[in-house]
Amino acid sequence: MPDTSRPPRVPSRSLSFDGALERQIVELHTWVVREGIRGATADALFDSLCQRIVIAGVPLWRAFAGMPTLHPQWGGYSYTWRRDLNAIEPGQFGRGYEYEQMVQTSPFGFLIRQMEDSAQGENPWPYLRRRLTGPEATLDYPILKELAAASASDYFAEVVRFGADGDPSYGIGIGYSFTTDRPGGFRDDDLVLLRAVLPAVSLAMMTHAGHTIASGLLGAYLGGDAGRRVHAGAVERGSVETVRAVIWFADVRAFTAIADKTPGLIVIELLNAIFETLTASLRPRGGQVLKFLGDGMLAIFPFVDATQVETCSQALDAAAEAMAGLDRLNAARQEAHKPIAAVDLALHLGEVLYGNVGAVDRLDFTVIGPAVNEVARIETLCEPLGRKVLISAELAAVVGDRRRLEPLGYHTLRGVREPREIYGLDLGSHPNTLDTPQERAQGATAPAVRHTPAL
Repeated sequence: MPDTSRPPRVPSRSLSFDGALERQIVELHTWVVREGIRGATADALFDSLCQRIVIAGVPLWRAFAGMPTLHPQWGGYSYTWRRDLNAIEPGQFGRGYEYEQMVQTSPFGFLIRQMEDSAQGENPWPYLRRRLTGPEATLDYPILKELAAASASDYFAEVVRFGADGDPSYGIGIGYSFTTDRPGGFRDDDLVLLRAVLPAVSLAMMTHAGHTIASGLLGAYLGGDAGRRVHAGAVERGSVETVRAVIWFADVRAFTAIADKTPGLIVIELLNAIFETLTASLRPRGGQVLKFLGDGMLAIFPFVDATQVETCSQALDAAAEAMAGLDRLNAARQEAHKPIAAVDLALHLGEVLYGNVGAVDRLDFTVIGPAVNEVARIETLCEPLGRKVLISAELAAVVGDRRRLEPLGYHTLRGVREPREIYGLDLGSHPNTLDTPQERAQGATAPAVRHTPAL
């Protein structure tokens, strides 16, 4: 058995910066700083770094960089480089138990625990080295066994931490691993070079990561289009533009009664399931969720004149698919003895003001205008008219599909001077509605597949 109490030595030496190794370090530092300043993407930066390290004489076989992120869906991103491919393989990790366990059972889990257990500033960048062949071989993590089986000979990993107190807004840090298949493993100078350039590489990588984190958070909390606009500089209060759009307003029917008799966490779980079902029908059709209003949801389908008919039809398709999805959701929840809820939905067409509204230090990127008020009033007619989806006359005039729309007469909307003609959407005739038992059991979409790279 190898003696694991004495891990392989990682060289550390003072640098004079007048030798060949020192010149290589300076050249890599200069290059990576320039790349960071110009905003190079993390994948392109890491790809170029690996190529330059190989040119510098380091016998890299595989390299990995992974970092956690602030995103409601994704827990982290990674970039894997392999010499035989000479290319980067990007990966993303979904949040949850599987991701957390994968990290905890990897060399990075050990390094993170070491970093957290050390006194502040004592060991901010912990590292680990493992020989993978010969009498010193120590294969104490699953990834090391995989690499050894693929003829790798030496493994080095390091975590570069960000933020003095581990503030997640800075990112916890970046974990790197480098593997060689050279007999005898890495040379001392190889590891000196790697350790010397990683801090500068990390700053450049985090430049792009910070941009990605901000973009992801803005998209998650404001919506895709609104988030992009704010991130691109649309931050001035009162900065709005007039757009034509289909306006979507959904609301959970009798939500107050449901909330009164249901524990809070179960209510949240129900709302999440409903909102995910509704949003899933919008994603492939250009719908933009602007906000969730407690138990309600406001979204738009923006268009220009040339795409008006197509956009309006897509909005109706989304409404029909959403209601079919809710039927399946409620059936599954009822079978599992969970609370269910009906959703009322109204669609309208009109001009809205789209942009920044609010106080000088607290803004909301939203839509305002008479059409927004009207669609909310139309939604309140769903229950008295016995309909799940109501359509305004303005939207019906554009779509013109009388097989799908049923006239329900003129109705008075609160706060609106003239009665408005209202239509009901015939959900049974929609071609995307799942009608067979097999289709209802399988659902509308297959589960998404994501790549989970090895650490």
